[in-house]
Amino acid sequence: MQNSEIVLVGGSGKTGGRITKRLEARGLNVRSASRSSARPFDWEDRSTWREALDGASSAYVAFQPDLSVAWAAEAIGALAKVAVDCGLAHIVLLSGRGEEGAQRSEAALKASGIDTTILRASWFCQNFSEGAFVEQIIGSRLQLPAGEISEPFIDADDIADAAVAALTDPRHRNKVYELTGPRALTFRQAVAEIAAATGQPIEYKQVSMADFTGGLAAAGLPQGLIDLLEELFGQVLDGRNSKVMGGVAEILGRPATDFSQYARRAATSGIWSA
Repeated sequence: MQNSEIVLVGGSGKTGGRITKRLEARGLNVRSASRSSARPFDWEDRSTWREALDGASSAYVAFQPDLSVAWAAEAIGALAKVAVDCGLAHIVLLSGRGEEGAQRSEAALKASGIDTTILRASWFCQNFSEGAFVEQIIGSRLQLPAGEISEPFIDADDIADAAVAALTDPRHRNKVYELTGPRALTFRQAVAEIAAATGQPIEYKQVSMADFTGGLAAAGLPQGLIDLLEELFGQVLDGRNSKVMGGVAEILGRPATDFSQYARRAATSGIWSA
């Protein structure tokens, strides 16, 4: 093979860092492509794309800010064309479940003719420990505009394992995997499991969308993230993704990590200690 390097577009995110460690542990040649990498990659500066991809044989792509934004599908299609020109043979795309924008991006990627593996993921468990909700969990009170709709939260470590399998085993090319946890929980139930794991009381309160977004703005979160969370809670969190899917077992040959396992592991790390 002329090119043997794996490039991770969005390699500094929740999944990218985990994938990097796993690939390096296997002795594989891997590099990250982000705004801060040695060869910078910026989704909004297409002049950076070719150099970032050049020399690689395959890529893992995690789009920022989210595949639901209006320009995502066109950008994914354009990136795929650059990848083909650079000699890449395979792209693994981190996609979203039940999002129309994600489906358009998947179609744009496939239209390029490059081999693909699509990993459709539900809500990350790590949103509670590494993302937008962690400070509220530490403060013992999480307020979200989410009621009794359940989600099969997926552990980012399972996503990373699936991505590594897709990048290293050609049997996973041109397949779509629906990655979920083994159990669907409401956000209230998820918080209760975190409280049990920490041994500390944590309150969950359902609030209006206006109160939710207003609180995020007051906390200084960027407007783009606020808009994304508003879409996810206001549109996608309607039950369309409540069904547990078998993608983790299908690609990895083992069960998906249960939320309780994740919560105990995160609690042991001390991430939720005040």
